[in-house]
Amino acid sequence: MKLHSRVCDILDIEKPIVLAGMGGASCPALAAAVSNAGGLGVLGAASCGPKQLRQWIRETKELTDKPFGVDTLLPASVRRANYEEMDGPTPADLLPDRQSFAKDFMEREGLELGEEPPAVNRDKDEPAMFTAEFFDAQMEVIIQEGVPVYASGLGNPGPWMDGLRANGTKVMAVVGAVRHAIQVKSSGLDIIVAQGHDGGGHNSPVGTMALIPQVVDAVGDTPVLGAGGITDGRGVAAAMMLGAEGVWVGSAFLASEEANIFDFQKQAIVDSTEEGTSVSRTVTGKPARIIRSKWTEHWVTEDVEPLPMPYQGIVSGPVMAAANREGRGDINPGFAGQGIGMIKSVRPAKDIFDELVYGAEQALSRSTNLLR
Repeated sequence: MKLHSRVCDILDIEKPIVLAGMGGASCPALAAAVSNAGGLGVLGAASCGPKQLRQWIRETKELTDKPFGVDTLLPASVRRANYEEMDGPTPADLLPDRQSFAKDFMEREGLELGEEPPAVNRDKDEPAMFTAEFFDAQMEVIIQEGVPVYASGLGNPGPWMDGLRANGTKVMAVVGAVRHAIQVKSSGLDIIVAQGHDGGGHNSPVGTMALIPQVVDAVGDTPVLGAGGITDGRGVAAAMMLGAEGVWVGSAFLASEEANIFDFQKQAIVDSTEEGTSVSRTVTGKPARIIRSKWTEHWVTEDVEPLPMPYQGIVSGPVMAAANREGRGDINPGFAGQGIGMIKSVRPAKDIFDELVYGAEQALSRSTNLLR
C-alpha cells in the first residue's frame, strides 16, 4: 500500500507528509531536507522580519527545486486586550513584580543576567514584531517571492488570497476547533490543518483523536491534514483512518540534525518520556505545550500567575537567553508534543521522513488485512 492522497496532487509532492512550520526551528536546511525527501518542507517564519524572511525563502530555493512553504501568523490571531479598562492592576503594572520573580529564579539557578542577544530576525528599521504592519510586510515578501505554499499558523488568510492566487500559491491554515475550520474554509483555501492538544507549542484544547474527524466532517470536500502528537508512521496511519489526507508533523523533526534548535534541546527531546511535557503559559503568556523544566515547575510550586502575551515574553526572555548561553536544558528544553517519548535519537531529516512513510504504509496495510 503506497501513501498517496489528494494532498500530494494539490501540493505536487510525493507523500502527504508536511513539516510543521515551527517558529525558528523549521529553517531552510530542514524545510529543504523534507521537500527533497518527497514531502513538503515549511519554514517557521512567524518571527522573521521581512529582510530575513526574504533571505530564508531564497536560501530554501537554492537548497531544493521542490515545492516548499512558509508559515506565519496573521493580524487577527494576535489580539491585544484593552487592559487600561480592566479593574485592578494591568499586566504592565504587574510586570516589575514578575521580572523580580524571574531574577530571583536566575540567582537561585546560578544564571548570569548577560546582555540580550541582538535580534537576528528583524532589522531596527522594520515594523515592530506582531503588529499589523509587521504581518503586512511579511505577506508582501511572500507574494513577491512567489512562494509555492503559504500556511497560516493562526488566523484567516482570506485578505491575501487574491495576491497569493495570482502567483499560483497554494494556501493552508492551521486550526484547533471546528468553528475555526469553517471560518478559514470560507476564504477558499486548499488545505486545512487540524492540530490537536497533543501537539507542541500553542495548540488546541481539543485532543487530536477527537478533533481530526470533526474537522473532516465539517469542511466537506476540503482536504485535511492531521496534527498533534503524530511522531511515527502509526500516527500518520491513524490520522488518515480518521479522515485526514495527510499529516503536519513537528516534534519528530525537532530531533533532526537540520533543526534550528540547540543540541541540548534536541537531547532533551531524546531523554524525555510521554509524561515529559506540560501545557504552560510561562514562556509566551499563551498556553503552549513545552517540555517540563525547572522554569515551568517554579511557577507552579510558587503559585504565581504568568502574564498574558506579550508581557510574559518580557519576563521569560532573559531567563531563556541565559539558559541558552549556558546550555541549560533543565531550564529551556523547548516546545514539543506528547509523542516525544517515541524519539530515541537525533537523525537526518530524510531518515525520519522515510521511517514515517514506511511505518504508515505498513500500518495501513495491516489495517486492511484485518478486514479479510
